[in-house]
Amino acid sequence: MASVDTVYLDRLLDPITQCFTHAVARQIVDLKADDATQARLDELAGKSTEGRLSFEERAEYETYVAAMDVIAVLQAKARALVAGAPGC
Repeated sequence: MASVDTVYLDRLLDPITQCFTHAVARQIVDLKADDATQARLDELAGKSTEGRLSFEERAEYETYVAAMDVIAVLQAKARALVAGAPGC
């Protein structure tokens, strides 16, 4: 079940995703963090789990998490377009 935040985010991103071509949608579906970014995310996630994030690291991690939420919604919409779902 989608959270309220995700529902609003989904709605806010509709105008953007309505502009997707199939080629753009395929690229967004395949979007992944580069190795350096993924390593930093893994480091911050580990420290977060252990309760060892500094104030600055927590802010950085929260920024990454917010960005990943946006990317996840865009990817879901792109997957629907690629799959030929109606309304996308």
